[in-house]
Parts: sequence; structure tokens; C-alpha cells
Amino acid sequence: MDRPIQSVLIWTLVALAVTVPIAAAANSQLLAFRDPIYIAGSFAGLLALILIFLQPLLAAGYLPGLPANRGRPLHRWVGGGLVFAVVIHVAGLWITSPPDVVDALLFASPTPFSAWGVIAMWAIFGAAMLAAFRKRFKLRFRVWRRAHTGLAVVTVIGSVVHALLIEGTMETMSKVALCFLAVLAVLKVVAYPRTRAG
Repeated sequence: MDRPIQSVLIWTLVALAVTVPIAAAANSQLLAFRDPIYIAGSFAGLLALILIFLQPLLAAGYLPGLPANRGRPLHRWVGGGLVFAVVIHVAGLWITSPPDVVDALLFASPTPFSAWGVIAMWAIFGAAMLAAFRKRFKLRFRVWRRAHTGLAVVTVIGSVVHALLIEGTMETMSKVALCFLAVLAVLKVVAYPRTRAG
């Protein structure tokens, strides 16, 4: 396949993976009787899942036109956006139902998806802390990369299970497709890493 055609196909797939779940969720009937804070929290969770799909591809330079030396700086910014999206997601749920959030954080919630969401949240925060304080921790690059990648894998697994177990605003087929792509992306990067120190 010609490289330009391949690039167009990849970017088309990425665009569909980003826009279709958002459009489907925006048309969900479950939003009809929800308050704006809940809706904002729900869409922040959806945005976080989309960013989780993009992060490995940016870090390893698998997106056409964004080799690793250009993708990694964007990866850092998107990582900051991911942390912000998670905070908004949790804050929205906290405002609408504090007891549910407390139960989730204490792993006392009767809903299995809550525990997976909390695990993913802490993995995201851990990966962000490693990225932000990499030089201060004075870790060898290989050790740092393994720790960061390990937390990224936990993030993807936790987020995907969390999303799949929830029957919420996300439409089922687009949600499954996005989760599949997120898992595929992180597996490809783990199996065929391109990153280097720096």
C-alpha cells in the first residue's frame, strides 16, 4: 500500500475513533433528564478514554506526520489533558453523588466498574507523576520507561473494563470499538517500542 494512502487511512480511522463515540454519546437518550454537571463529568470520562487511545500512538510515533521526536512533546501535553479530564470526570460524579465516589475510592462500591475506574485513575496519576518528575527521581531511562509503560498498560486495562461494564451515555458499538483500538494501540507499542531516551 502506498504510504500516502496508508496515512490517509490511519488518520481517517483515528478521526472516526474520536468523533463517532462523541456523536453517539451526544445523542444518548440517557442525557435527557441529567443535569449539566453530570453530563460534563460523563463527557470528561469519554474524552479521557479517547486520549488514552491516542497516548501510546503519540509516544511511539505511530501516527503519520508525527514521528516520536514530534509526538512525544504532544504526548506530554495530551497526558496533562488526560489528568485534567479524569479530575473533571471524578469531580462531576462527586458533585452529583458524593457517597458513590467515596465508596468507589474505598473499593466498597457494589458496582464492579467503580473499582476498575479507580485503579485506572491512580495508574494515570502515577504515570503523570513519573513523567513530571522523571529527572528528580533520577531513574535510569530503562527503569523509568518500564515503570511508565507498566502504568500505561494498567491505565488502558482498567479504563477499558471500567467503560465496558458501564451502561451509560456511550453507545455500545462505538464504545466497544474505541476500547478495542485503545487495547490494540498499547499492545502494539509494548510489543514494538520505538521510543528512545531524551
